[in-house]
Amino acid sequence: MENGVVINVLYFARIAELTGKRTEQLALPAPVTVTAWLAQLHEAYPALADVSVLKVAINKKHAQADTLIQDRDEVAIFEPVTGG
Repeated sequence: MENGVVINVLYFARIAELTGKRTEQLALPAPVTVTAWLAQLHEAYPALADVSVLKVAINKKHAQADTLIQDRDEVAIFEPVTGG
């Protein structure tokens, strides 16, 4: 894909249940920030209610909202973990 980005997405716990997938390969037209990608993900999977609270790791490192997702990145998405 010319100028495009292909990423491998890993879904965990309830996110996997809501999307019906554990992994997925996605093609994006260009690199995108975590915030913009989460908005796109919410469009694709409306069951993901409040995507702003979801946590994202890129290549096994926690990512901030403005982190750029690049070609061939591994992007993991999960809910915040709460202690109890």
